[in-house]
Amino acid sequence: MSALGGAAAALQVVGVLAGAPLVVGGMRQVRARLEGRTGGGIAQPWRDLRKQLRKQQITPRGTTVVFALAPAVVAGSTLLIAAIVPLIALGSPLDSVADLFGVVGLLFLGTVALTLAGLDTGTAFGGMGSSREITIAALVEPTILLAVFALSVPGHSANLAAIVTGTTHNPGQVLTPGSLLAFVALIIVIIAETGRLPVDNPTTHLELTMIHEAMILEYAGPKLALVEWASAMRLTVLLALVANLFLPWGIAGADPSLLTIVLGVAAITIKVVVLASLLAAGEVFIAKLRLFRVPELLAGSFLLALLAVTASYVLAASN
Repeated sequence: MSALGGAAAALQVVGVLAGAPLVVGGMRQVRARLEGRTGGGIAQPWRDLRKQLRKQQITPRGTTVVFALAPAVVAGSTLLIAAIVPLIALGSPLDSVADLFGVVGLLFLGTVALTLAGLDTGTAFGGMGSSREITIAALVEPTILLAVFALSVPGHSANLAAIVTGTTHNPGQVLTPGSLLAFVALIIVIIAETGRLPVDNPTTHLELTMIHEAMILEYAGPKLALVEWASAMRLTVLLALVANLFLPWGIAGADPSLLTIVLGVAAITIKVVVLASLLAAGEVFIAKLRLFRVPELLAGSFLLALLAVTASYVLAASN
C-alpha cells in the first residue's frame, strides 16, 4: 500500500462524482442521435443538477427522518462502493474490504433507503414504487452475488481486487463458459438495478409504469438533485466494475506509479464510455416490459448466474 494507491482511491471517488452526470448525459445524447433528435448535450444533467440545487427545499408534511436521510444514504453508500472497488488501481488501502458481499450489501442499503423513503411519504405512488422496487431487488441482489461468485471460483477469493488480479494474470478465463454466463447475468441485473429499459424507463412519469420515479416524486430541490446524482453514480460504478471484472487491462497494479494511474484513468473512462454507449444504443431498439414480465427476465438472469457458478466449479475440478 502506497501514497499513490490512496491517491488513486480518492481519484476514483472524485471521478465518479464528476463523471456520473456526464455518463448519463452521454447516454441521452446517443439515444437522441439514433432517434433523429439533437439532444440537450452531454452536460445537460449537470445543468439540471445546478438548477435543482438552487431551488428551495420542500419537505412533505408527516414525513420522518427516514425521508430526510434517504438521499444521503444512497449517495454515501454509492461513493463508498466507488472508493473500495478496483477501478483505477489495485493499490488502494481499502482493497482488503472490497469484498463481494460488502459491495452487494451497500447496494442493497441504498435500495432499502429509497424504498423506505417512498413508504414514508404515505402516498399511493410512493408505496407502489417501493413495492415494485423491493420485488426487483429481491431477485437482483442474489443474482449479483452468484454472478461475481462464479468469477471468484478460479482465484478462490471473494475479494474484488483478487478477482481482477487473477483475470489480469490469466486472461483466458474471461472466455470460459462460466465467465460468459456471468457477464450476461450481470448486464441484466445492472439494467434492473439502475432502472433502465426494458425493466424501467428513467424518463417516464406514467403512473402505471414508473418504479424508481414513483419513490422520489415527493422530493424537490437539493434532495432531488442528490437522489438523481446518486442514481447516476450507481450506474457509473456498476458499469466500471463490470468492465474491470471482465476486461481489467489498463488498471494500475498494487504499487502504482503516476503514469500507470493516468493510464488507469484513461482505460476505465474508455471502458465506461463504450459500455454506456452500447447500453444506450440498445435501449433505442427495445420497449419496456410489462411489469409482470420483469420477474421472468430477472429469474432468467438468476438461472444464468447459477449456471455460471456450476460451470466455473466444473472447469475448476477438471483442471
